[in-house]
Amino acid sequence: MKKIIISLILLTGTLASLVSCSDETLDPVGSVVKNTAVSSPATGTDYILEAKTASNDVFTVKWSSVDFGYVAAVTYQLQIVKSTSTNFDADAKTFDLGSFNEGLEETIHQETLTQRELNSVLLSAGGSPSEKGSYKFRVVASPSGQEVKGTNKLVSKSGEVPFTATPYDTFDEFDKLYVPGNFGGSSTYADWNPANAPKIYSPSNDGKYEGFVWMNVTSPAFKFTDDQTWTNDKGDISDPNTFTTLVHTNGKDIKPTNGAGTYFITVDWLKNTYSIAPRHVGVIGAATPSGWDAATYLNYETNVASPYFRMYTINLALKADAILVRLADDWSVKMGSVSGSKETLVATSANKIKFNGGDMVVPAAGNYKIVLDLRNAANYNLRLIPN
Repeated sequence: MKKIIISLILLTGTLASLVSCSDETLDPVGSVVKNTAVSSPATGTDYILEAKTASNDVFTVKWSSVDFGYVAAVTYQLQIVKSTSTNFDADAKTFDLGSFNEGLEETIHQETLTQRELNSVLLSAGGSPSEKGSYKFRVVASPSGQEVKGTNKLVSKSGEVPFTATPYDTFDEFDKLYVPGNFGGSSTYADWNPANAPKIYSPSNDGKYEGFVWMNVTSPAFKFTDDQTWTNDKGDISDPNTFTTLVHTNGKDIKPTNGAGTYFITVDWLKNTYSIAPRHVGVIGAATPSGWDAATYLNYETNVASPYFRMYTINLALKADAILVRLADDWSVKMGSVSGSKETLVATSANKIKFNGGDMVVPAAGNYKIVLDLRNAANYNLRLIPN
């Protein structure tokens, strides 16, 4: 009987051990047998990027497969930093190159970036539009879905490849009109100078433009041009203005009657029509100090040294609740989430917004700098930056 009991105990322990083992996820044991290596582009290649060819291919990277000592699905990333970086891991901006099933035989992979894709990574890495800069890149590989972290994580890094590039301003991807007028000098530009005037953009590059223009004079007056000269300017067909019809020959100055402030302008350049309406730029909602009863108005940033130059900002204590951008006191014009549904904002990120969008939710109560960027109709966005 004693022998039977002992046998049962041993059997129970063995079964428990088997169950315990079956519950564990046992990753293959591997190591970096052979690192990935870049074979193209060559060291020192120079790239000049242009908005007008943003969709064209420009940067083709070729690299060899990594060997982790076992057959694995491997994820590869292109990482780019400025050449002055001394901490590649911390400073790298990445572009996903895809995942591949890797065996023990070496394979050469290839991926091509468009000018738009490379430009985005370069600007994220600290590049300046229209300025040639020095950068370096590498390819990094790791087993797909790897859960191991820290020093035991399997990672392969290629050698670093230096290159130079000149990124472009993303605004230049869109057609634009210039709005020169008598308010320019008081509104961070120059008076009656198409080469130094506010711009409104065509999000679809279809001849239809829209945008917000801050006019900081009591009696604004302006016209439209399609380049930085007066060659093809257009003004209102009459004086007093119709505020609807544009002409080139003998076009009259457009003179909004609501005084100084922000105006929302639309133009159909091909049909020679336009509209203009005053806008009061503010935020409203349960997250704000005044709740849904009153808007808190933002200020136009005129300090050229500010990273928020020509954007609308305010420092405000917010609750973890809903917020909207309101542009008319009668609620006829508002902006919110692109989805149209309630969405939580991502702090510090440029959260895209649209007219008549949904409520946006402040992620956590606190004091924030609200930054509303209305400079480009193709990319209206709102940022919450913790103070």
